[in-house]
Amino acid sequence: MYEYIKGEITKLESNYIVLDNNGIGYLIYVPNPYSYELNKEYQVYTYQNVREDEITLYGFKTFEEKEMFLKLINVKGLGCKMALPMLATGSIGGIMDAIERENILYLKKFPKIGDKVAKQIILDLKGKLNTTINTKNETQNELIEVLKGLGYKQADINKVLPNIKSDLDIEEQIKEALKLMLK
Repeated sequence: MYEYIKGEITKLESNYIVLDNNGIGYLIYVPNPYSYELNKEYQVYTYQNVREDEITLYGFKTFEEKEMFLKLINVKGLGCKMALPMLATGSIGGIMDAIERENILYLKKFPKIGDKVAKQIILDLKGKLNTTINTKNETQNELIEVLKGLGYKQADINKVLPNIKSDLDIEEQIKEALKLMLK
């Protein structure tokens, strides 16, 4: 029902945020609440899950994250509460790579994902992800989050981003960014 909600973060908890939009506080379950900052405005892409006993909002920083979530919850035996931690602990690129390479061990590292569900994810999604999810944007977002986590300011990060080759894997991009930051 809602594509996104734009507003200010008023509360951060271990598995959700509260986003204030025109005086209404939306409780939104997100993969990594601590990647948001209190009292800062965000546009959160949302998915509304309606069951007979509850209505829940799930939110994502990027449209690509939302698309991956939607693909995951369409897998037989994998619901919202299992898909959300996958996005919290793994990158979209890593999950896609594991599916394409049939890496069951990688998928089983996520909470509540066993052998049967991991095989079902591969069966349902292999070969169907590359057209809908932009991994370059995901890798760049992951790079930005890592640099922020290391204490760099967004303005400094924005200066070096154009100089980093997008065809490198994330580890190489981080190394390159750190070299440029130190200059």
